Amino acid sequence: MNIMDFNVKKLAADAGTFLSRAVQFTEEKLGQAEKTELDAHLENLLSKAECTKIWTEKIMKQTEVLLQPNPNARIEEFVYEKLDRKAPSRINNPELLGQYMIDAGTEFGPGTAYGNALIKCGETQKRIGTADRELIQTSALNFLTPLRNFIEGDYKTIAKERKLLQNKRLDLDAAKTRLKKAKAAETRASSEQELRITQSEFDRQAEITRLLLEGISSTHAHHLRCLNDFVEAQMTYYAQCYQYMLDLQKQLGRCFPSNYHCNNNQTSVAPTSSAASSNVIGSSALTPTSGLVITSSSNLIDLKECSGSRKARVLYDYDAANSSELSLLADEVITVFSVIGMDSDWLMGERGNQKGRVPITYLELLN
Repeated sequence: MNIMDFNVKKLAADAGTFLSRAVQFTEEKLGQAEKTELDAHLENLLSKAECTKIWTEKIMKQTEVLLQPNPNARIEEFVYEKLDRKAPSRINNPELLGQYMIDAGTEFGPGTAYGNALIKCGETQKRIGTADRELIQTSALNFLTPLRNFIEGDYKTIAKERKLLQNKRLDLDAAKTRLKKAKAAETRASSEQELRITQSEFDRQAEITRLLLEGISSTHAHHLRCLNDFVEAQMTYYAQCYQYMLDLQKQLGRCFPSNYHCNNNQTSVAPTSSAASSNVIGSSALTPTSGLVITSSSNLIDLKECSGSRKARVLYDYDAANSSELSLLADEVITVFSVIGMDSDWLMGERGNQKGRVPITYLELLN
C-alpha cells in the first residue's frame, strides 16, 4: 500500500466518523436517540470551569479599562503585544497636566504666588503620574498576566479535552445505536466489539478531562494571591497620591496671600480636616465629597478681634517654616491668642514654654 492509498483510506475513515457523529448529534437533538449523560461530579466541574472562564475574562477586561481608560491606547498595546514588541512609552494624563502647570508657572514667574503654586502643583501631578505608571506595570505583571495565562493556556487545554470528550461520547452512543439495530450474529459481534472500544476510549477521556477540571480549585487559589497583589498595588498607589496631595496642600498653605478668597469672595479654602465639627473655627460647612472646610471670612475677623486666650485642637501636623512659627502635631491641644497687627490667617500659639505663629486653618477651637 503506497502513501496515497493510505491517505485516501484515512480520509474516508475520518469522513465516516464525522458523519456518524453528526447523525448521532442530530438524532439526539430531535429526541430520536439516547444520550449518555456525564456523571454529576464531572458536570459540576465543567460548569465551574466555564463560570471561571467567563468571569475571569470580564474581570480582566474591566481591569484593563480601569488601568488604561483610553481605548485607542489599549488597542495599540494589544497590537504590540501580538507582534511581540514593546509598546512605546507615552506620557500619561497626570504627567501631561503637570508639565503644563510647570510651564505656565515658569511663564507667569516662579516669584509670583500663582506661578509658584502652579509649579508646585505641576511637580505633584508628575509624581502622581509616575505612581500611576508603577500601578499599571505592577498590576499588569502580578494580576492581569496570570489571568490572561489561564484564559489563553489552561482553559484552552480544558476546552480541547472537553471537545474530545464530547466526540468520544458521540462515538459511544453511535456504537450503542448500531448494536441495537444489529440483526445478524456476525454484525452483532462486530458492534459489541466496537462498543467495548468506544466505551474504553470514552472512560479514558472522561478521566483525563476530570483531572484537568479538578485543577480549577488550584487556579482559584492562585488568582486569589494575584488579587491580593493587585489590592496591595492599589493601596500603595492611593497612599502615595494622598501623601503627595497632603504635602502639596501644606506647601500651598504657605503660598496663599493673606487676602486670598474663592471666586465668590465669600469663602476661603482651608486644608482638609480629619473630623467635622460645628465648632471648627468659623466653619459653616464640611462637604463630605471634597473634604474642604469652608470658613467664612467674617468669622475669621470676629476670631481675630476676640480678646484673651483659647484652647484649640490641632487638626493635622504642621512643620514650622522658620523660627517665628510653632510646629504642630495632629490632635495635640495648644493655647492660642491673637496679636494686634498679625496676619489675619495666623494666631499666636503656646505650648508650655514654646511660642510661635500657627495657621488658623490647622486649628479647631475647643472653647
